[in-house]
Amino acid sequence: TKELHRAVMLVMADRLRYTIERDADLMYHSCDDFIADLQVVQRSLAEAGAKRSAYGPLQDLIWQAQTFGFHMVEMEFRQHSVVHARALEDIREHGLYGERGELQPMTHEVLDTFRALGAIQKRNGIKAARRYIISFTKSAQNVRDVYELNRLAFSHPEDVPVIDVIPLFEQLEDLQNCVNVLEEIVKIPEVQARLKATGNKMEIMLGYSDSSKDAGPTTATLALHSAESRIVAWAAKHDIDLTLFHGRGGAVGRGGGPANRAVLAQPKGSVNCRFKLTEQGEVIFARYGNPVLAIRHLESVAAATLLQSAPSVEKTNTEMTEKYAQMTEVLDNASHERFLDLLNTPDFAPWFSIVTPLTEVGLLPIGSRPAKRGLGAKSLDDLRTIPWVFSWAQARINLAAWYGLGSACEKFGDLDTLREAYEEWPLFSTFIDNIEMSLAKTDERIAKMYLALGDDENLSKKVLDEMKLTTKWVLKIVNDEWPLQHRHVLGQAIRIRSPYVDALSVTQVLALRSLRKKVDKEELSKSQQAGFIYLILCTVSGVAAGLQNTG
Repeated sequence: TKELHRAVMLVMADRLRYTIERDADLMYHSCDDFIADLQVVQRSLAEAGAKRSAYGPLQDLIWQAQTFGFHMVEMEFRQHSVVHARALEDIREHGLYGERGELQPMTHEVLDTFRALGAIQKRNGIKAARRYIISFTKSAQNVRDVYELNRLAFSHPEDVPVIDVIPLFEQLEDLQNCVNVLEEIVKIPEVQARLKATGNKMEIMLGYSDSSKDAGPTTATLALHSAESRIVAWAAKHDIDLTLFHGRGGAVGRGGGPANRAVLAQPKGSVNCRFKLTEQGEVIFARYGNPVLAIRHLESVAAATLLQSAPSVEKTNTEMTEKYAQMTEVLDNASHERFLDLLNTPDFAPWFSIVTPLTEVGLLPIGSRPAKRGLGAKSLDDLRTIPWVFSWAQARINLAAWYGLGSACEKFGDLDTLREAYEEWPLFSTFIDNIEMSLAKTDERIAKMYLALGDDENLSKKVLDEMKLTTKWVLKIVNDEWPLQHRHVLGQAIRIRSPYVDALSVTQVLALRSLRKKVDKEELSKSQQAGFIYLILCTVSGVAAGLQNTG
């Protein structure tokens, strides 16, 4: 009876146990109720003079509860804008319950997704699942579609879950037009209601992968930087508390590279001590597979997130962006032109499927989505970005990370200015360092073996010439004689791994040659085909592990 605080905590512990057992009479009905009880105990301890206990272990517990709730991990949902539009068309044509014909399976899946979201929210609270991301957001109508489907999925208005719809701008055109779309999005009644309920908080996602495949790595990097600056200015104008969500992958062609340096290179006002990004693929294991490395990585990113908002860092990023605006305009236009020249070459997509293990990669049980949107990569629109980047890495070309930069630098021609930008501008130095790392993982000898599979000297020459040109300019800018000459740890690690990866790459390309060109002009038997495919799939895993940051 004398240990009142302990007695209260024991009652709270019992209520937590009943929460797990789902005892409706005694359980906590939300984590907010639990946090409120903890804060009562904290205030009581502090007023009694026990401040060490109040703001020590008890504060840690409050932070854990605020961070993880009762659900531990928040579920986020994501779907393509076209899927929503097609589902609504289907519903309008056949009726919500198929009164005028059978609804498509995809429509049922979309509606069931909202019902699953609602079920999670009902059991674990709004924070457990409230974010819904729209891939390929092109207009405010895409956001209206999601809110309408959310309503249609439930027969009673009280069952409709609370959701925050997050637009994801991915392709170059969408990044350039994002502010116009956002102006229309904030006029939607449901969005206005959420802004009012959350204190004007809003999340916007930027896609690094499709913008790179769409426009090339140089143009995508500059377009994303520009989009961030314009979104920040737009948010300030509307008094919106902005969080930018970065859809970065592991490979440089998908926005990969050291996360802490990427944070420090962001434009002024785009971080504000918050940095949200995707972690996926082998990046998860590399960064979080070892607890010591995981803590080191998180500390590094957290430090950069805080430091980025320092006036000195913001001043540098803003001034350097303005100083090198003319240079970036030349690099942007020239690299984009060079990249589109490659993509628009006749029969490029089928050629790409032949000179890389794209078809075989699609057979691997990896990735969250199919490698292709259709049955074959007859055009690049059919192809998802991850296999685009991954296949070029397997061919030891890494084209998605650097193509177009060499021609752009050649057109700009001012090496001194490029070197100054590399020294002074965090965005440019991070970009160049990532490309140098990607070039270190290429191998011209092996690349020629893959490119020879396509029997197209014009396309092969374009790729190899641009690789040589980009390597020449990047080495000049960083003042190296060979890639990663002055980055001793990373450079040595890559050089040590390369001979082992080379053996796997040669094995893979020889197996591909046998599949692509027939043995002794005779058709391969099914067992022979299966044998070569199995060999290729084995080498794909090995090459990816050896190269790292491949997807």
